[in-house]
Amino acid sequence: MPNSSTQASVSTPSRVAAPVRVAPSIAPSAPTIEQSAPPERTLTHRQIMTILSGLLLGVFLAALDQNIVSVAIVRIANSLHGFDKQAWATTAYLITATISTPLYGKLADIYGRKPCYLIAIGVFVLGSVACTFATSMYQLAGFRALQGVGAGGLMSLAFTIIGDIVPPRERVRYQGYFMMVFGIATVLGPVLGGFFSNADHILGLSGWRWVFLVNVPIGGLALVVVAKVLNVPFERHRHRTDWLGAITLAAGTVPLLIVAQQGREWGWRSPHALLCYGIAAAGLALFLVVEFLMKDSALIPLRLFRSRTFSIAILGGFVVGVAMFGAIVLVPLYFQVVRGYSPTRSGLFMLPLVVGIMIGAQLSGLITKFTGRYKALPILGSLVIGVGSLLFALVRFDSPLWQPLLYCGVIGFGLGGCMQTLIIAAQNAGPRADMGVSTASATFFRQMGGTLGVAVFLTILFNLLPRKIMAAFGGQLPPEFDAAQLGRVEANTSGIAALPEHLRTPILVGFTHAMGGVFAVAAAVAVVAAFVLLFMKEIPLQDTPVPAVVIEEIVEAEPEPEPEPEPECEFDESPGLSVSGRVQREDGQSVPDTVLTLIDQRGRQVSRAVGNSDGEYLIGAPHTGGYVLIVSAFGYQPAALSISVGSRPHRLDVSLLGSGEVSGVVRSAGRGAPLGDATVTLTDAFGDVVGSAVTTSDGDFTCRGVLAGTYTLVAVAEHMRPSAITLTVPDSGMLRHDIELAPRSVLAGSACNERGDGIPDAQITVLDEAGDLIAVTRTDDTGRYVVPDLAEGRYTVMARGYPAAFSRVTVADGEVAHDVLLGYERMEAVSDVRREVSVDRREASVDRMETVGADRREVADRV
Repeated sequence: MPNSSTQASVSTPSRVAAPVRVAPSIAPSAPTIEQSAPPERTLTHRQIMTILSGLLLGVFLAALDQNIVSVAIVRIANSLHGFDKQAWATTAYLITATISTPLYGKLADIYGRKPCYLIAIGVFVLGSVACTFATSMYQLAGFRALQGVGAGGLMSLAFTIIGDIVPPRERVRYQGYFMMVFGIATVLGPVLGGFFSNADHILGLSGWRWVFLVNVPIGGLALVVVAKVLNVPFERHRHRTDWLGAITLAAGTVPLLIVAQQGREWGWRSPHALLCYGIAAAGLALFLVVEFLMKDSALIPLRLFRSRTFSIAILGGFVVGVAMFGAIVLVPLYFQVVRGYSPTRSGLFMLPLVVGIMIGAQLSGLITKFTGRYKALPILGSLVIGVGSLLFALVRFDSPLWQPLLYCGVIGFGLGGCMQTLIIAAQNAGPRADMGVSTASATFFRQMGGTLGVAVFLTILFNLLPRKIMAAFGGQLPPEFDAAQLGRVEANTSGIAALPEHLRTPILVGFTHAMGGVFAVAAAVAVVAAFVLLFMKEIPLQDTPVPAVVIEEIVEAEPEPEPEPEPECEFDESPGLSVSGRVQREDGQSVPDTVLTLIDQRGRQVSRAVGNSDGEYLIGAPHTGGYVLIVSAFGYQPAALSISVGSRPHRLDVSLLGSGEVSGVVRSAGRGAPLGDATVTLTDAFGDVVGSAVTTSDGDFTCRGVLAGTYTLVAVAEHMRPSAITLTVPDSGMLRHDIELAPRSVLAGSACNERGDGIPDAQITVLDEAGDLIAVTRTDDTGRYVVPDLAEGRYTVMARGYPAAFSRVTVADGEVAHDVLLGYERMEAVSDVRREVSVDRREASVDRMETVGADRREVADRV
């Protein structure tokens, strides 16, 4: 953008000073002017890790609780005299955690990340304290539901905050820490759960109550750290809260979660299950209607699914969640049931899974950082999960211990390269304003997939178990081990170790074979996930720095050399020393919340201001003279303008260009050849043209100055059909999209006579249905003709012979053959006859005239 200047008369020099005062003549609604501040900076790795420490504590809080409770739940249920009701404590937590996840994402987009994350931690800690003092299983189920409300925001909001403060290319590396924490909690949870559940009393409380009370100090530390260091810049969005969407989503998913937990006990086709299916179908249908009506204020805006990248990332995450959670649940079962280890040692044997996750997450993070590409990572990760599951399916009950441990590491390596990359893809596919919703949606559907995976895999396991055990016994149970005893073993595996060797070995073989069948299914599901992800369109990640965070509260920030003290000075109190105006786009629309910085001729900042929502700004100057005004806004190219400030206030409007671009290649459909000199036009949602380009000889085009949003891309080329498509430019502003243009239809054929001979130089005329002339051509020496560049439709073909011949033809895709028949030979013979008759008539007429003339002369002679 060329520099422009505002000239003003120079008044008597005033004293220079630090604070800026707003001219009193400006209306109260004008934007306020901030005090001089140092230029904005991006966060260093150390500062990001400081913020990340608080987020990791929150994630660790939720992950550790799930693993501790899963080990101690039997002891807890027996203490509260509710062994038959223990499943409801797990189901209540799962339901509220799943339902609240998308709600946290939407509320964080409206009200900010920090308050929502603090509320999530606070509610979780409050629920943990309540669970500590529960006196019945019903109370425990209710308090676990309260815990779930807090847990729903801990994971998804942490991913969202990382998306706010870290450039896209760096996110996988930092989000990999969350998977590492999740894996550590998977190992540490059973150890602590076994310790607390086996202790009778600790500090005057029953040992199992410390399962929940241990969350209080961890949650308190997380609250303090997050409150102190998490200061993410946030622009509040004025949207309605979609409470009705949350209610209908709960109505659609809660019955499914209940069936997933209770289906094996009820029966998948029982009346209870069928009732849940019906309620879920009605709830999901109502949810879609509500989301359609709420539009941008929807809990999960349906417009996000217009992006193929977002839709495939969500679907792929769902399928990967099925394979991931199913495999994670089955691995401890193998160590506990088949190998006979305690829950504590089984948890320690999950260490290879954690190591694999750490290596996979860090490796995928480095690849994404240096290449900006991510599509191949979840595909390869899913295939690695499939390979690890298939290898685990080959494990036997007496296999060397290193085999299942190694295969755990393979599965973990696949998970590390897969899960966080899909969240990055979902975040990168939508606008930055929907970061919370995008992240929460990805987390929500992954949790739903995991819940479904656990239910389906356990059902397959217990369906295979009787047949596999009977097959291990040779097809028939021994007399001392009947079907009733088999049912008791399936319900309670703790008695397997006490059985005689000749009974215990076939039972363990049957368990191993049944688990092998389930792992084979998990491998197939992982391959399906890889196949689904093949269709995901990759949007390259950018390494553009994220706007700096307010970091005054971060402890021990990076030391910086103190600047030399500037001489103290004061601002001239004259109300005229200011510049105001409006920041707008080239099409005249205002650019809200712009940041304006005024520097002097030596490059020192003298004033700073922030524009309002209407694009209006006001910035003061310390004294008259020349300055440089720097104007910047997110998603726009910054502008620098030279100005002169005088004694009277002046107005200067500034135009900003978008910082993004849409590029690609225009090719011919089918052949794939690049099309040069094609015109590419980009229009916004209002139909205004925001960019255009003409392709090079290689078919390349680039439309610059584009903002994030939805556009219509139109390509036009000679002899080709125009193409139009709707595109969503991501928040990074960079989008590449190739265009294929189909050639227009061609009408070709021959003009021939009855003997099949081609008629040269015959005129072929093409008329449309309205009778308008479309094209005229002539046949070549062989009688062939070609009429190119026709649109689809019905046409009349007129071939001019001796008479004209008319025919109808319908033109569709590609080349349409249409031959015309002319009576050329017959018409030539008729013409010869007509010429002979004409000659005879002329000769007869001459004879008559001569006879009449002779008669007249004879009469004249007589007279």
